Amino acid sequence: MRTQRLIIWFSTLLISLNGGAVLADAESDYNQTCAACHSLGVAGAPRIGDTDAWKDRIARGNDVLFENAIKGYTGESGVMPPKGGFNGLSDDQVRAIVNYMVSRSSDG
Repeated sequence: MRTQRLIIWFSTLLISLNGGAVLADAESDYNQTCAACHSLGVAGAPRIGDTDAWKDRIARGNDVLFENAIKGYTGESGVMPPKGGFNGLSDDQVRAIVNYMVSRSSDG
């Protein structure tokens, strides 16, 4: 629970630092939001590009990935707050970011 609060606090800090601006491009959106956790593996977040960490997640299908990213998820190895704590992101932006992350983290 402490880790989840820390992630939410950190995400809120990042939003305030960038003025809450959300860029249209999925890679830029990722870099401005999701990279804070997914580039380092914070709180069990699968690191972008780590095909082993993403394999089972990708196998579950995009609908599951989208739902977990939009609504949040608590699993055995980590926690994902809804929209990573960036509530200013639209559902479509989150889907685009997930697609970007999957494209960078799959074998094919």
